[in-house]
Amino acid sequence: MWKYVKKLQYPVNIRKKDLKMAKYLYSQYGGPDSELSAALRYLEQRYTMPDDRGKALLTDIATEELAQ
Repeated sequence: MWKYVKKLQYPVNIRKKDLKMAKYLYSQYGGPDSELSAALRYLEQRYTMPDDRGKALLTDIATEELAQ
């Protein structure tokens, strides 16, 4: 059973809004050229690989992209 504790790992203190930084962070995490998008493309492409070495390679690359 899981216990959900709504607590941040590090304290956050936002003094002012910064729209430029928010747009930059969004593009890195959820935009079309983000790490998540790249990882999902690698995971999708692994199913079209004809050999097992290619599948393993794409899986490893996708795992590294998700870890960043």
